[in-house]
Amino acid sequence: MSARVDVSRSIAPQAAGYDVAAVRAAFPILTRQVHGKPLTYLDSAASAQRPQCVIDAVNDYETRHHANVHRGVHALSQEATDLFEGARDTVRQFLNARSTREIVFVRGTTEAINLVAQSYGRPRLQPGDEILITGLEHHANIVPWQMLREQTGAKLVVAPIDRTGNVSIDAIDARLSDRTRLVAVTHVSNALGTVLPIRDIVRAAHARRVPVLVDGAQAVPHEDVDVQALGCDFYAFSSHKVYGPTGVGVLYGREELLTEMPPWQGGGDMILAVTFDKTTYNSLPYKFEAGTPNISGVVGLAAALRYVEALGRPQIRSHEHQLLDYATQRLLTIPGLTIIGTAPVKAAVISFTIDGIHPHDLGTILDAEGVAIRTGHHCAMPVMDFFELPATARASFGCYSDRSDVDRLLAALAAAQKVFA
Repeated sequence: MSARVDVSRSIAPQAAGYDVAAVRAAFPILTRQVHGKPLTYLDSAASAQRPQCVIDAVNDYETRHHANVHRGVHALSQEATDLFEGARDTVRQFLNARSTREIVFVRGTTEAINLVAQSYGRPRLQPGDEILITGLEHHANIVPWQMLREQTGAKLVVAPIDRTGNVSIDAIDARLSDRTRLVAVTHVSNALGTVLPIRDIVRAAHARRVPVLVDGAQAVPHEDVDVQALGCDFYAFSSHKVYGPTGVGVLYGREELLTEMPPWQGGGDMILAVTFDKTTYNSLPYKFEAGTPNISGVVGLAAALRYVEALGRPQIRSHEHQLLDYATQRLLTIPGLTIIGTAPVKAAVISFTIDGIHPHDLGTILDAEGVAIRTGHHCAMPVMDFFELPATARASFGCYSDRSDVDRLLAALAAAQKVFA
């Protein structure tokens, strides 16, 4: 189930059975002050904060188990390898993938999409072939395909968004053609919070035997992602969006496709044997993991996913749903404020503008009040161009956000309006 916003109804009560105070207590950074004010962190879509259990897991690895993986027979190397491969199975379970062979560790969503573009797309695409994306995409799901277009002569086809910030399945279906070779779509828009109907998109694409890549960076913290139920062929996400460390992420790929794809980087650990005449590549998933990986980051990611599972994804989603409703209705009481992105199905992200105040100025004033939001184009410049805006302000919520955060946001917005009155 996705978070739905209905601004016509009364503010819903807080999610039953969800102890947000206890959740907040697990995130040590939320106790600090910024400019003498309590930190109000509303930038989780950019990078979520980390609970103590993730910090502890990384620290435990670094202080007690650090060694290189897959390479040593000594105790530390074996321990590090067990932690690393145990984390791979944690990710497999979290996504409900069929096998750990389908879980590739990368630096993040961006690297995962580039991997698919170069390893899956580049050997297959011919001049005139088409890659279908949407008008909602983050730059990470635009630029790699533009690069591939220059390399292969393929075309980039864009399914447009409407004034609510939604992309309909009809718009996508109408742009699928006999030349479509790949569909690459976001699951949740980072700029607007729109949740796309991924299952419907996959069904439409698969009816034409077209594989689908899903950018899940913004979905994994909010949605119950099951890659088998979605039916997608590739799914990418980043650790730091889901309460884990930066610099690590995951590419899920169907084993049949990954098996056919060549490595896209060469080096250590992605090989079985090397001579000056020939290299024999390693098996899945290791042929895509060249060099020493971010071992501590992977350990931290696994701890973050276990934390999310312990809280309960349905419980997190319900809490954020209630908070999104509350924040939406409170923000709409502010004169001159316009919410950008009012799709019927949204995750816990609100982009907005205020008459007479540039978003960058707004962000600076809010920071002085201890309120952290994102301002700018959110690495989604085509979305801003569609709405004819240079930028928006964006408040984004996480499992630790509560109504006091929203109330402090409103107080800070009122202070900003006084400055520009």
